Amino acid sequence: MEPAGAPPQGCAPAREAEVPPGSPALPTEEPQGGQPAEPPPEEAALPAVTGRERCRRGVGTQGPGGRAARGRGRRAPGRRGGEEGGRAARRPRVTVDSSKAKTSLEALKISLRQLRWREFPFGRRLPCDIYWHGVSFHDNDIFSGQVNKFPGMTEMVRKITLSRAVRTMQDLFPLEYNFYPRSWILPEEFPLFVDEVRMMKDSDPSWKPTFIVKPDGGCQGDGIYLIKDPSDIRLTGSIQSRPAVVQEYICKPLLVDKLKFDIRLYVLLKSLEPLEIYIAKDGLSRFCTEPYQEPTLKNLHQVFMHLTNYSLNIHSGNFIHSDNVNTGSKRTFSSILCRLSSRGADVKKLWSDIISLVIKTIIALTPELKVYYQSDIPAGKPGPTCFQILGFDILLMKNLKPMLLEVNANPSMRIEHEQELSPGVFENVPSPVDEEVKVAVIRDTLRLVDPQKKKRKDVQCQTLEHVSEAKEEALEAGPADGGEGEGSRGPEAGLPSLCLKQVFPKYAKQFNYLRLVDRVAALFIRFLGVKGTTKLGPTGFRTFIRNCKLSNSNFSMASVDILYIDITRRWNSMGIDHKESGMCLQAFVEAFFCLAQKKYKSLPLHEQVALLIDFCEYHLAALDEKRLVCGRGVVERRSAGVSGQTDGLHLTPAAHTPLLSRTAAASKFADYRNHRY
Repeated sequence: MEPAGAPPQGCAPAREAEVPPGSPALPTEEPQGGQPAEPPPEEAALPAVTGRERCRRGVGTQGPGGRAARGRGRRAPGRRGGEEGGRAARRPRVTVDSSKAKTSLEALKISLRQLRWREFPFGRRLPCDIYWHGVSFHDNDIFSGQVNKFPGMTEMVRKITLSRAVRTMQDLFPLEYNFYPRSWILPEEFPLFVDEVRMMKDSDPSWKPTFIVKPDGGCQGDGIYLIKDPSDIRLTGSIQSRPAVVQEYICKPLLVDKLKFDIRLYVLLKSLEPLEIYIAKDGLSRFCTEPYQEPTLKNLHQVFMHLTNYSLNIHSGNFIHSDNVNTGSKRTFSSILCRLSSRGADVKKLWSDIISLVIKTIIALTPELKVYYQSDIPAGKPGPTCFQILGFDILLMKNLKPMLLEVNANPSMRIEHEQELSPGVFENVPSPVDEEVKVAVIRDTLRLVDPQKKKRKDVQCQTLEHVSEAKEEALEAGPADGGEGEGSRGPEAGLPSLCLKQVFPKYAKQFNYLRLVDRVAALFIRFLGVKGTTKLGPTGFRTFIRNCKLSNSNFSMASVDILYIDITRRWNSMGIDHKESGMCLQAFVEAFFCLAQKKYKSLPLHEQVALLIDFCEYHLAALDEKRLVCGRGVVERRSAGVSGQTDGLHLTPAAHTPLLSRTAAASKFADYRNHRY
């Protein structure tokens, strides 16, 4: 697998070189008077020369379909370049509503200046192209454009929900999801936690584990503590009102300068359907401020030794603010890769493992995200499209195996830190390390979701037929004087190469087999019934069973009702979203797994689930085909009655689409059945 990042300059690369993310430009002067930022004069804003100047210099700019007239020398390219330059100056700029940006505002402002887009810091009466929210999708009521948050993402990456989603995937593919520490959910799984720890100690008396307790809704290290035994958990009141996750603590992390550290990597989820994922080529390494020692009863409470959270370690007297990306308590990840490469570590494999971890984690999260998405933005109704920057916290073990600690829906995008000038007096000071990484991530995220880019592509598609002719004429004319015209570089001229690398669908073939729960979620959404709901009622569940032909003499509809009631009641008792009644997706997945195990015995769980999915999809495709043919027949008969024709039923090619789906499902179902026997 191709790696996403590269060591910085001056470091012997351990893999194929990548262009590093560019340094952010300095901010320009802020507009005064509280008005939205007005565009600077075009002459000052555009680094490229104007069209008129290009004409005088004889430098032309040809678009994809640009054509130099034969026999006219080089005046035609020059004139063409002038037209392109004027068109670029008149190009409407992307509008961004930053009124809800909160702590990411400064990095966003710098990014918008570099892109020469138009910011509306106090909102706008007219719709904007992009809305930048600081907390969640619901920061504002948006009905068009794009918003930088997915509905439900904040809920999905909470520690309990993330643990449940990864655990489901671990049940299906235990070896592929061994990058997440063993976890238990408190208080509901406390007895299970006690029993499993006791059994493991009995089987291996030399095992001396340490566990870390993390409150479900905690952030910035709040409420986290270490324990050596289940009896040390603070059950008195707080755990009942504040659920938590307890995980096996990683006792042998990779150390740099004798300090423990973690990695904050920025991941762009550009689209849910189709799934599109990008990873930043650089990230941040956040260091503890006391030399690491393996946990003992004496040092369990030394948070500056065991917890890498920046918000905790900044209060340590040993915390070092540095303007150098290679030193201090916060450094770039590329600087760590450089050191590892100099020691002979396989950096390329490390990046490959990190990419795999990110893709697999997103695959675990997407099924429920789709349920939230269809609830807030039902199909067929107006609404924005979404994208989101996520913060992945990853710990490297001593053997360089990456382990997922958590995922942040709202990673900090602050590019300054507080500095104490005198006791109790603080000042915000720029942080070059943060600015170098975070501005590049925000700027290039905006470049990838640029709404004008699609319009430009549409224009280019209209002139594709001229491309071959243009190339031929360009070869006959020869190179223009003065080199390539600035206008040919497009609106992103002068910007560094993208710091975000696509990893999905680029590597989709390697990971698509893991997307079984995605297909289960599609079945769940199909039978939800009322648009905007996230839970399946008893009628919807019975319809699912009936349409998929899952009931028989051994599994009656009465048994279906009992299964629905038992699983739904148990999940609702866990405190899972009491806003509406019914079966949530997690409960439906459990019921689906139960049905798969009953129907296909003596097979691994992932094969049982895959078989049942194919079985359901086959029968649903047949049902869709039948409905379509019947509906088409009614239309044809009405048409024939009106026109007086009696030629009978004629199916259009569109009517055969479900048949193709049914054939594909039947073929896949047969393959699985043959494999079974």
